[in-house]
Amino acid sequence: MQSIPNITLRHGREKVVRRGHPWIFSGSIDRIDGRPQPGDTVRVLNSLGEFLAWGAYSPESNIRIRIWSDQEDEIINEGFLFNKISGAIAKRDKWISDEISDSKRLIYAENDMLPGLIVDKYADGLVLQILSCGIERWREAITGMLAEITGASWIFDRSDTEVRKLEGLALRNEWLKEPGINSNATPAGQVVILENNLRYFVDFENGQKTGFYLDQRKNRSVVRELAQDQSVLDCFSYTGAFTHNALFGGAKEVTSIDDSTEALDLLRKNLPLNSLPVDRVEIIHGDVFQQLRKFRDQKREFDLIILDPPKFAPTAAHASRAARGYKDINLLALKLLRRNGQLVTFSCSGGISESLFQRILAGAAVDAGRESVIIKRLSQDMDHPVGLHFPEGSYLKGFVIQVE
Repeated sequence: MQSIPNITLRHGREKVVRRGHPWIFSGSIDRIDGRPQPGDTVRVLNSLGEFLAWGAYSPESNIRIRIWSDQEDEIINEGFLFNKISGAIAKRDKWISDEISDSKRLIYAENDMLPGLIVDKYADGLVLQILSCGIERWREAITGMLAEITGASWIFDRSDTEVRKLEGLALRNEWLKEPGINSNATPAGQVVILENNLRYFVDFENGQKTGFYLDQRKNRSVVRELAQDQSVLDCFSYTGAFTHNALFGGAKEVTSIDDSTEALDLLRKNLPLNSLPVDRVEIIHGDVFQQLRKFRDQKREFDLIILDPPKFAPTAAHASRAARGYKDINLLALKLLRRNGQLVTFSCSGGISESLFQRILAGAAVDAGRESVIIKRLSQDMDHPVGLHFPEGSYLKGFVIQVE
């Protein structure tokens, strides 16, 4: 039996591990005993040679080790993974019932102590992303476990995110288990899901993330509650989930903007799926920044504006440049609101904290000359829980702001 490699940390670097953070960076490593290969399980020791944790080794990533467990008597094998996976899924079944949604995030990587594994349930199937060498090593076994635990009729691998390149892994986009004749999914990679009495076509093969923004579930309900008799502007609308909730909530009109023709095609496809009034929707293909400036010059106004832009700052190193983008777009939106109008605005950038985002919005409000108050704080839904020792898991932050 091959011995497990030992990795000894530099003096003082064990504090992060003892606090429960699941990452060990390359600069924290003092010595490697053995020849660990990508994805191998390694034993992590402090500078005195005392056990700290079991982890998965990644020789090319700056995150050199991702922690599996800090229990020395734990054995990292298929049984360990099965228990972790089944436990994560059981929690979601308690948190979000099928009556609310037939789609949810089942596994959220480090926050479920399965570092680098994302699994989203869409109706009768699963979409997974493998983002680390440790999970890549167990890919085939994990696929079998997911099929057994969930009874999924299809499984698709969306491991095509650029993060994999940092791990030295190739991008992948393929079926792991193809849909049967009675499946809700199509061979073209689309499926119809149900959420809060609305149905959506989801393109899980080519869409953003794994196809749909499951993390915004509860925030879509907030928009639904605010939209009655309102003139609504949905920016970065993607396939129209906020648009559809605004219409379902009684909006008198909705303008939806996105720069993806494919996303807007699905938005149009979703409208008759829910018997929503097509004549109340204006769909614009274009750059949101440019379109908001056009609306400003046209002196157009709205009662409710939704800003859900893509990630401007993936890390804190990009925060300064991203802050300018967030300020500019929120400044434009604030100027377009009618008196007593409301702005529902988000940042999904990990490099922008909630406090920084609030300061950015405060600066935008001052420059726009609008007295504004926060009436609600928003975050990712509960199937995207955040580990207490892993603040990186908290990425989505938002506010409902009312202007005077």
